[in-house]
Amino acid sequence: MDVKTLCLGALDLGDATGYEIKKMFETGIFSHFHEASFGSIYPALTRLTDEGLLTCKSQQQGGRPDKKIYSITNEGRHELERAIERPVSGDRFKSEFLFVMLFADMLSPEHVTNLLENRVREVRGELDELQAEQDSCVNPGQEFVRRYGEAVMRASLTFINENRHLVENPVRKSEVAPVR
Repeated sequence: MDVKTLCLGALDLGDATGYEIKKMFETGIFSHFHEASFGSIYPALTRLTDEGLLTCKSQQQGGRPDKKIYSITNEGRHELERAIERPVSGDRFKSEFLFVMLFADMLSPEHVTNLLENRVREVRGELDELQAEQDSCVNPGQEFVRRYGEAVMRASLTFINENRHLVENPVRKSEVAPVR
């Protein structure tokens, strides 16, 4: 999904600045879907405004540059509807944690245990955040996505707890006798 569509979606939830949209991708509702940098958000906002899909008003801030607040237009909402009706591509899952675990046999058991414990803490934190958002869902789609996220986090915790023995005490490559 392109950043323009993501920005339209963010603004469909309410007026926002570029900074506020960026925060939605870092720690907010969109943090579970995509990453978007300032370098992609601001050009997208400019193009969307030029195309009449957004409006932009400036708000003065004492001693600082004006704050630009973006709003979605009716045409922008129609464009968002068209974009989300298109077929979606498959999900891409990226995880540095899983990359490192791929090579767990090269790490000390203590390091692997620390990685697992850190991941459990992170997942529990994400689960707590999702549960805290329960009362803030304003439509059935948001509740569906929140519950989906909870299910994924719970499944991750269950998987780690049931399978950590595979990487905490594996047979090391260096301990395996060569086949003759």
